[in-house]
Amino acid sequence: AMACSGMYASANETGAPSDVIPKPAEVVMNRGFYNLPDGGVTYFIKGNADAAVRSLLEQGPVNAGAAKKMSSANIRVEIGDDADAEGYTLEVTPKYISIKAAGARVAYYGLQTLLQMTDGGRVRQIACCRISDEPRFSYRGVHFDVSRHFRSLDFLKKQVDAMAELKLNRMHLHLTDGAGWRMEIDSYPRLTSYAAWRPQARWTDWAKEGASYCDGPGAGAYGGYYTKEQMRELIDYAAKRNITVIPEIEMPGHSHEVVAAYPELGCEIDGPVEDFCPGKEATYEFLTRVLDEVIEVFPSEYIHIGGDEAGKAAWHKCPDCRRRMDAEGLNNVEELQSYLIKRIEKHINAKGRRMIGWDEILEGGVAPNATVMSWRGTEGGRKAMAEGHDVIMTPGEFCYLDYSQDAPFREPISIGGYTPLEKVYSYEPVEADMSDDEARHLLGVQGNLWSE
Repeated sequence: AMACSGMYASANETGAPSDVIPKPAEVVMNRGFYNLPDGGVTYFIKGNADAAVRSLLEQGPVNAGAAKKMSSANIRVEIGDDADAEGYTLEVTPKYISIKAAGARVAYYGLQTLLQMTDGGRVRQIACCRISDEPRFSYRGVHFDVSRHFRSLDFLKKQVDAMAELKLNRMHLHLTDGAGWRMEIDSYPRLTSYAAWRPQARWTDWAKEGASYCDGPGAGAYGGYYTKEQMRELIDYAAKRNITVIPEIEMPGHSHEVVAAYPELGCEIDGPVEDFCPGKEATYEFLTRVLDEVIEVFPSEYIHIGGDEAGKAAWHKCPDCRRRMDAEGLNNVEELQSYLIKRIEKHINAKGRRMIGWDEILEGGVAPNATVMSWRGTEGGRKAMAEGHDVIMTPGEFCYLDYSQDAPFREPISIGGYTPLEKVYSYEPVEADMSDDEARHLLGVQGNLWSE
C-alpha cells in the first residue's frame, strides 16, 4: 500500500504507522483517531531535551508551542537519562500523543516518526496506535562522493535533513580522489589551488582527455573545495540532527590529484605515476600532517582512509619501494600496502581515533584495530568479522545507489550496474550462517552514492 500511495500519507488522509520509513520494530493498532488542532499545537517535555528535539517541535512542520503543564499538551514527551539507548515508544490516544524515550537522541527519532505520520504537517488526523521502536544497527550510513563532482554546502545540508527524517546517523564524505581534492589543508595549499580543479566538467571526459588539473577558481576550471569553516558548519548542522560526519582521505590509491600537485610524493619511475609512493618517508609526512588537520576539524570517532584499488604496478619498479620492502622484511607489494595502512592506523589511534578502510585493507595483513567497510560483496566483511574486526556492510550489488534503477537508456548517465529500489530494500545484512560472535561485529550498513 505504501508504494502505491506515496511516501507518507495514505489516500484517506489518516496518518498511520504503515506510512513510516524505516518500518517500526513493533506496532499495535488501536481504535479511534487523534486530531492535531489546526492552530496552536502544544508540547510539554519532561526530562532533559536537547535543542534538536525542541527545534523539531517548534520549527518543524507541526509548529508546536510550549504548554505550561504535561496534562494540557497535545504532544507529551518524556525523556530518560540513558544517552546510549536507542529505544522509544510513541502512543497516539484519542486525547493526546505521547513519546517516551530512553534519552534525548531517541526522543528526536520518535518525533521524526510522528512527523512522517503527519506527512510533513499536512495530515492532522492520526490513527490511534502504539509504536515501540529501536534500530537494529548502531551505524546507519550514507556515503557521498564529492570528489568526482563537487557539491555545495547547502546541497550537503539538504542531504542531512533527508537522512535525519529516515533516522540515518552517519554521513561519510569521500573528500579526496583522483578527480579532485575537496578540503582546505593549510600545510599543502596546492591541494586546493590546483588539485581541486580540472578543465572538464564531466568525469568521463576528464578521464578520457588525460585526467589533468588546472589552477582555479576561474573560467574553465571545474571543481571546488570546502574551507575548514564550512566543514565545521556542516559538522555542527549534522550533529544537531544526530548525524556524525566521517571524513575520508584516500590512500595509497586514488591519489592521482595529490601526486599531480606534489610530484615528489610519487614513485620515481619512467612513465605515469598515479598513486602515493609507500617507499618514501615524504609520503608519511604528508599523510600524517593532512590527517592531523582533518582530525582537528572532524570530531568523529572514525576516520576513513580509503585503501581500495591502489595501482601497485609502479611499486614493483620503484627503488624507494624496494628499499622500504628490504628494510621492513616485506615479501610483496600487498605487504607494502599493509605496512602503510598499519603505520597510518597507529598514528590515528595515537590521536584517540579509530580507522575505517575499504575491504582491500585486508590484503597483506589487516591493521590491528581497523574497522572494515565491505564493498566487494560481503566476503571481505565476513573474513574481517571472523578475525575479530568490526564491519560495516556496503556490498556494491545492493548498496551502490548510483547504479541504474531502470533501463539505462531511460536514465541519466551512470556507472552502470542495475540495482532497483526493491533490490536495495531486499538486502539482509545478517546472513543465515553468521554466528552470534560474527554478528556482534556487524556495526551496520551504508548506502554509497558515487558520482562518476
